[in-house]
Amino acid sequence: MIRFLTKKSNASKIKKSLLIFSGIVILLVVLSILFISPLVKYLVESNDEKYTGRQITMDWAYVNPFTGFVHFNNFKAYEVKKDTLFFSAENVSADFSLLKLFSKTVEITELVLDHPRGVVINTKKHFNFDDLILRFTPDSLSSSKSSFKVNILKVKIEHGEFYYREKAIPINYLVKDLNMESPGKRWDADTIASTFSFLSQDGKGGMKGNFTINVENLDYRLATSIRNFDLEIIRQYLWELINYGVFSAKMDATVKSTGNFKDPNNMDMRGRLSFSDFHLGKTVKDDYVAFDKLVIAIERISPIHKIFHFDSIVLHHPFLKYEEFDSLNNAEMLFGEKGSNISDVTSQASRFNLVIEIGRYLKKLNRSFFHSQYKINKLIVTNGDFKFSDFSLNEQFSISANSLSVRADSVNKNNKRIAMYIKSGIKPFGDLSVTLSINPKDSGDFDMYYHLNKIPASAFNPYLISYTSFPMDRGTIDLNGVWNVRNGEIKSVNHVLVIEPRLSKRIRNRNFRWIPLNWVMPFVRERSNVIDYDIPISGNLKNPHFHLHDAVMDLLKNVFVKPATIPYGIKLRTAEDEIENSLTLEWGMRQRELRSSQKHFIKTMAEFLDKNKESSITVYSNEYSLKEKEQILFFEAKKKYFLSSQGKEKSFTHEDSARVNKMSIKDAAFMRLLKKGRGAGDTLMFTIQDKCNFYLANNSVNAEYKKLVRERDRVFREFFVKNRTMDRVKFYSSNDSIPYNGFSCYKIIYHGPIPESLQRAYREMHELNNEEPREKYEGDRVLTKLK
Repeated sequence: MIRFLTKKSNASKIKKSLLIFSGIVILLVVLSILFISPLVKYLVESNDEKYTGRQITMDWAYVNPFTGFVHFNNFKAYEVKKDTLFFSAENVSADFSLLKLFSKTVEITELVLDHPRGVVINTKKHFNFDDLILRFTPDSLSSSKSSFKVNILKVKIEHGEFYYREKAIPINYLVKDLNMESPGKRWDADTIASTFSFLSQDGKGGMKGNFTINVENLDYRLATSIRNFDLEIIRQYLWELINYGVFSAKMDATVKSTGNFKDPNNMDMRGRLSFSDFHLGKTVKDDYVAFDKLVIAIERISPIHKIFHFDSIVLHHPFLKYEEFDSLNNAEMLFGEKGSNISDVTSQASRFNLVIEIGRYLKKLNRSFFHSQYKINKLIVTNGDFKFSDFSLNEQFSISANSLSVRADSVNKNNKRIAMYIKSGIKPFGDLSVTLSINPKDSGDFDMYYHLNKIPASAFNPYLISYTSFPMDRGTIDLNGVWNVRNGEIKSVNHVLVIEPRLSKRIRNRNFRWIPLNWVMPFVRERSNVIDYDIPISGNLKNPHFHLHDAVMDLLKNVFVKPATIPYGIKLRTAEDEIENSLTLEWGMRQRELRSSQKHFIKTMAEFLDKNKESSITVYSNEYSLKEKEQILFFEAKKKYFLSSQGKEKSFTHEDSARVNKMSIKDAAFMRLLKKGRGAGDTLMFTIQDKCNFYLANNSVNAEYKKLVRERDRVFREFFVKNRTMDRVKFYSSNDSIPYNGFSCYKIIYHGPIPESLQRAYREMHELNNEEPREKYEGDRVLTKLK
């Protein structure tokens, strides 16, 4: 019993000793952690500038010397000798392998950056981290090298936010919610791999994927998925190249690529690229270049192996607008005269601009493309819209190819020929079709058939008026031809046909040139009232030769033949005039008072309705509001200038109106006023129309246009009101569209019996159209319907 009690007493003492020892150890560990953590914080913050050149702060630190775990809370590193942040993180933690230190290896088993925030600044000459690279890069010439090796086995970045700024341009771009996870890098390994994901600056789109980089030879492997990524970074670099304007675009992609950073040609890529909502232009609502979507499906691109294989390239609703102004065009206004803004940047070898670099790389790819094995299974352009406007004339000229479509299947260098089909409507009127057959191995070897038809001659009135003083109010242009080109040598026949061309009255203005087209037209127009020429083209693509033999011979023929056909021409013109004057009332620009011939026409119509109670008419008002408002704008602006220059305040006589009407819109003194006066500081006012609008600074144009329409309506109805036939006149007003004849007009349709003179003229025209020489062109003519 005594022995048992003795053993129990000894066990109790041992247990007590162990408890005391354990408590002392735990106390020492706790004390070590408690004291070493603030000590480490103190050492880091007191020696920060000595070892890093930057001030470092943190709220608190936790260091476990027994496990090797280190944690810094609210870590902040500042710019060199500044109080602005360079890098910060809510939490920075690292696990060190303590046992590895005995083998002279610093091994971080895990490094975690929680909510890091970094700022990279490019000051043109250097980056804001250059000092760190210089400080921590080993001296290659030093004989004493560190014997320690460094391994980082796992790195995690969670919810990071990084800014990139360039002061020269400037650039200010943000990458949001960056998450990365990497297995790290051992001291004897030459590759770094990581997964990543982040959001674009607007937070609506993002990018994720994985990459592997060989740090020795800079080979890389990348797989990425991009969704609705805002290309704001492109806009910021583009801003250095343009004088004004806006840019926006979104990008989607699924791409796998391998290559080498040293050699741009050493790239092998597969996947799909998609760009959407692309806009580049003057303002948000005024695009120069735009498209809804561009989708590029890539089977394989490898410039180094000379392979360019695409499954499809599809462009949806592209838009292009080209505008000519008095001195420059809209592209030069945007990028400087002859692209001077771009050349200013490219001439500086050390200057970096992402847009320029992308352009240079695409240019290299384009050169490689035609010398490689290329293939595009499907090339499609849908619903294109290409617009051309010329504001350098005395009035605006505009034409566009709308609903443009392009299709090419099996674009393959191994094929003998590549077929391409182009179709488009022409605005305001007309159609275009082009068929191409190209030798894929030689761009100077192709066949082309084109047909441009149903184009109103009046569409070119801005040029005709400016260079001849004569507009056209009738005529339809048809142009077609065949081009056979071999080795750049042209063999082409082109057919020009103008149906029923007719000149209107001469417009007198000091700034209009004068060519007597009213004398020329009878000789260039054939007896059948058409202009019909074949124009062969030979030579080569760089120096084509136009052969005008057919045109010259027709001209000489008409000189001798036309006089004998004058009676036929008179008969034809009489029938034409009777039909047109009975079914159409044409208004000159800004015309509100009827001419005597027009009064007679309307009076005759009213009398016919009075005598024929069962007859009625429908009148469609087709106002060319765009041109009418333009002419009112010019007149009102010139009028304001005239009154101010003459010292007049309210009085404006009929003689004054005639003087203003003949005054050129490009009058030197008037142009100087527009440049120096109101709106001169607005560099986005490129056209005389914009400047006149701003000069007037009121809504007088719309008010005057409404008065003009009402006055035309009144003087027309007046005849029918007087003889009480207005109840049989249906009037549809303000059909705002572009008239085929280039002038505002009233179209008249008869219901019931029609005037005998009109029926007779219609029969005569029908007979003439079915006889020589007009029979040949019967299918190209459209005879106005009587009912």
